[in-house]
Amino acid sequence: MNPFAYKTAGVAIKALSDLSKARFRLHAKNNIPKHGAIIFAINHFTRVETLFLPYFFNNVTGRTIWSLADYSLFKGTLGNFLDKVGAISTKNPDRDKLIVKSLLTGEASWIIFPEGLMVKNKKIFEKGHYMITQEDIKRPPHTGVATLALRTEFYRQRLKCMSVSNPDEARRLLDLFQIDSINDIFDLNTYIVPVNITYYPIRAKENFLSNMIVHFKEDVPERLMEEMMTEGNMLFSGVDIDIRFGQAITIDEYLDRELICKDVSAIEKFNFDDHIPSRPVMKEAVYEIMNKYMSSIYNLTTVNHEHLFASVLRLIPFNKFDENDLKERVFYAIINNIEKTNIYLHESINMNQTHLLTDDRYEKFSKFIEMAIEKKIIKKQDNLLIKDASLFFSAYGFHNIRINNPVEVIANEIEPLVKLTRHLKKIVLLPRAWIKMQIRKYLYNKTNLDYEKDYKKFYIEGESKDYKKGMPYLLKGNNFNKTGIIVVHGYMASPLEVKELAVYLNNNGFWIHAPRLKGHGTSPEDLATRTYKDWIESVDESYALLSYSCKRVYVCGFSFGAGLALDIASRIKDIKGVIAVCPPMRLQDFSAKFVPAVNVWNKLMKKVKLDSVSKEFVENDPENPHINYHRNPISGVRELEKLMNKLNPRLNKIVSPALIIQSDGDPVVNPKGSKMIFEKLSSEIKEYRLFNFNRHGILLGENSSRVHKAINDFIKNIEKKKL
Repeated sequence: MNPFAYKTAGVAIKALSDLSKARFRLHAKNNIPKHGAIIFAINHFTRVETLFLPYFFNNVTGRTIWSLADYSLFKGTLGNFLDKVGAISTKNPDRDKLIVKSLLTGEASWIIFPEGLMVKNKKIFEKGHYMITQEDIKRPPHTGVATLALRTEFYRQRLKCMSVSNPDEARRLLDLFQIDSINDIFDLNTYIVPVNITYYPIRAKENFLSNMIVHFKEDVPERLMEEMMTEGNMLFSGVDIDIRFGQAITIDEYLDRELICKDVSAIEKFNFDDHIPSRPVMKEAVYEIMNKYMSSIYNLTTVNHEHLFASVLRLIPFNKFDENDLKERVFYAIINNIEKTNIYLHESINMNQTHLLTDDRYEKFSKFIEMAIEKKIIKKQDNLLIKDASLFFSAYGFHNIRINNPVEVIANEIEPLVKLTRHLKKIVLLPRAWIKMQIRKYLYNKTNLDYEKDYKKFYIEGESKDYKKGMPYLLKGNNFNKTGIIVVHGYMASPLEVKELAVYLNNNGFWIHAPRLKGHGTSPEDLATRTYKDWIESVDESYALLSYSCKRVYVCGFSFGAGLALDIASRIKDIKGVIAVCPPMRLQDFSAKFVPAVNVWNKLMKKVKLDSVSKEFVENDPENPHINYHRNPISGVRELEKLMNKLNPRLNKIVSPALIIQSDGDPVVNPKGSKMIFEKLSSEIKEYRLFNFNRHGILLGENSSRVHKAINDFIKNIEKKKL
């Protein structure tokens, strides 16, 4: 192999990877042995793997990486390029000897795909066994990886043995493999490292590569066009490519069998392709090794949302169901001990999953459903989904299934994850009412457990308030009416700040939930670690909890909590009404209250010491010292600003009935800002109420009952119109 050509080809691959929008993520690199001869056994779904993996693995290991590639690729320009990057044709007559020789010396590590071809339908598992389904052919994976690893280690051990007992035979074997010195092989072991590559999302669309081929070539073969549409889209649309390394399989332990040991030390001469006496035993060992790395490869799959949606869609025993039913079952699958199924999760599943129950703001569900509808896997009638169950059983050919039925491909990929499949099979059979009840319990318990953990972690003696003051609370109301109201507290406060309003509304028959915004009710150090996204999730969890307890949900917020109330109303159309009390339009609308914090931030930015921002605080002189923090984290102020900047262009998306309440003598929030908010709302029913107070906190203290009554009257009037 020409080292200069290898490096030159690597530069070309790097240039292509720089153009690509794909996000390559490498996991568990520490599983790669630091020393030794390595075969990377990898699942094969795209040609991208043949081109990119040697380059990436070379960067990770610092080793020369060669690969075994299908003979059909070695034509024209692509064939020349593959030669340069160290790819060997599967039909090269010296293939096996070259691989064993390079592994014996450690000259190169190898990438080999045990399936033997691209498994486009990802159908690899059947009745508990690994079985590749290609068109009308079913066969087990190739054993080449195990055979080559075992042969390498056999000859390594034999050379060690012969160097002592039969130096002439040792010299003959060295000449056979064109190895200069026996010392080159002694300090190495042979390993197989299982590797899984998971792509997310899988889509086949026209792209730069497919359009270029059509432009330069007439009558493009259907198979080539499919590959360019699928794999080109992966490269240029920004998919996640998770590459996960498994535990290395040490090969020498498989030689510890009587017949093999006899052949290792035998005085007879063995040529490379001779049938040695221990061959049947070696064959048994090969199948053991093959099953071990195949199991490892597919148990390393990075499970994502689309795996769960596709599998639940396929497993669900009825063909017509509410789309929320599908979301709820996937949500429940994730929260119900999914980690006990011993799987690896895509980073998006390790996040808070409440978005599946609210506005799907990350489009995990909507993008999947859009694809399933486009491919005619399902039809949509209002909120009902109607699936064509027949399309989950290979209704399309092997070479066009990635275009025509990606849902089946996605579902096939996690079939080898037996524990996860059992988990999903149980969930699809549960009554929906029971699942909804479990989700409600989970959400209620989560809000309380999160607070308990945060309070213990961030408690500061002499500064943190009493534990009960920061607790979220649920007040059950009229079981006949079943109308719920989310009541959101302000910045640096806690749910206690809105307790008087909550009790008043509850006494009027409403269900109330007062969430604790993350970072609040504990200590300023906790708040300094939070982002506006954490606060949005706190309110979303509250909405989800009430929506599973009540028929109708309103949201009411005070000060910064009013901004969060407006935010959720701009995203969720099912909210029946929004009430914003003293809402700030911009950070500047907080008047002089936050000027010190902003000044400190600006000074820090000039010094460009971003790592110190979360540790900086300014003193706060609160209206309610028994509730509010006395120190204000600078990072929190910037998160306030980020939320307001995000909210401002979305105010016109609010169509729910809206009530804006403002104190005309507010020393914290500029009344002009709340008036501007009111004017931007698209609500047909909206009111602006100005109260004659000289304080910001108008939900507490003297005459606050007037504000409480105004909020109650507004909701009651809306309720009458709805009924």
